[in-house]
Amino acid sequence: MGLTTLAQAQTAEDDANAPIEVEADRLDLDDRAGTAIYTGDVDIRQGSMQVTGDRVEIRRNAAGELSRATATGERAYIEQQPDPDEPIVRGWGRTIIYHVSERRVELIDRAELHQGGDTFDGGYLEYFLDSRVVQARSDGEGVEGRQRVRMTLQPER
Repeated sequence: MGLTTLAQAQTAEDDANAPIEVEADRLDLDDRAGTAIYTGDVDIRQGSMQVTGDRVEIRRNAAGELSRATATGERAYIEQQPDPDEPIVRGWGRTIIYHVSERRVELIDRAELHQGGDTFDGGYLEYFLDSRVVQARSDGEGVEGRQRVRMTLQPER
């Protein structure tokens, strides 16, 4: 395993092992279903990851581990520093779905992603945290109308 891969794995592991801290106006918890629904100016942090929105639903798998977080709001937000040597990745959308085990983020409707100096906008963006792959579309499920894909890439230094 290379040093970069080791650092990425360490950051992901650090985040996964960090406690989840939540602030919200309301919580509806269903232990049997494995869901927690937070509403009202929600701010969730775990390690280098932060998720905010008007409503955030957290799902846990059978082992009790976080499996998915879905944030909704006028401008739901997610950020994470995937590697200590790299800039924080920031994303916005009306819906954000973080698939924990896949380390994949979906940004839906008025989606925006900032990765260092590079920016991506569109109706639907999908970002893979480990491989740094971005996939963008102008439309998709949950997207109002067509929202053209735009990107700004900074030159390599």
